[in-house]
Amino acid sequence: MLDSYTLIKGSVPLLISMPHNGEEIPEDIAQVMTAKGREVADTDWYMDRLYSFAKALGAYILIPKYNRYVIDLNRDPDGVDLYPGANNTELCPTTAFDLSPLYKEGCAPTAEQITERVKNYWQPYHQALKSTMQAIKAEFGQAVLLEAHSIQSHVPRFFQGQLPDFNFGNADGKSCAAELISILVGLDYAPYTMVCNGRFKGGYITRAFGQPDNDFHAIQLELSQFTYMNEQAMTYNETLAMQVQPKLEALVKALITFAATSNKNATN
Repeated sequence: MLDSYTLIKGSVPLLISMPHNGEEIPEDIAQVMTAKGREVADTDWYMDRLYSFAKALGAYILIPKYNRYVIDLNRDPDGVDLYPGANNTELCPTTAFDLSPLYKEGCAPTAEQITERVKNYWQPYHQALKSTMQAIKAEFGQAVLLEAHSIQSHVPRFFQGQLPDFNFGNADGKSCAAELISILVGLDYAPYTMVCNGRFKGGYITRAFGQPDNDFHAIQLELSQFTYMNEQAMTYNETLAMQVQPKLEALVKALITFAATSNKNATN
């Protein structure tokens, strides 16, 4: 098995997954990509750095090595659209968010190559997700999964205007207990804006692993990169990050408290 992810083991019933944080592209794939593709511009940049406080809080943290352009770990391996009827990126994307091609002409991944990428990258990450969530539940009685994502504040391909700062998704109430989402939306996010189940309702991982009736709770946060980055330069902005991190830390602490104290099987 390829060394395709890093799992930091924790001591509390929370797993933070960062499936779009990886930046690397294997050399054989990079050789057939465009210059735009090799820039990996649509990465969920610096998630591991932004959530660096979570390790001290005892959270489990799962981070992939390779970029979403290689294979999107937050998509159905059978290629089913995440948002039917909307503009979607594929399991193995062929265009960037701005619709520019990621591969040189005639070099887009074949069905056989996609199958190989599922085997080498997608399956190991999802097996790590599954086994970690099961281990957390076995120890604590239930497990909470936070899908930590970020995206540019303006992406016309997917939404009009400027995205709210905090975008929570729980598959329209299906992936976690109603009590948990009530706790999260009740936190103080000012001066940032917040929405739940707006343009982003949670991706494949949230929907697949969120089974509140079985004591598995999953929530996705799509954070606007405007809150912690210089978006155009794709660089980390320490001043901005330090302002938003207390809000993220309060969120993570709330998830841990819920997971550690809620009555088992209390899924409302």
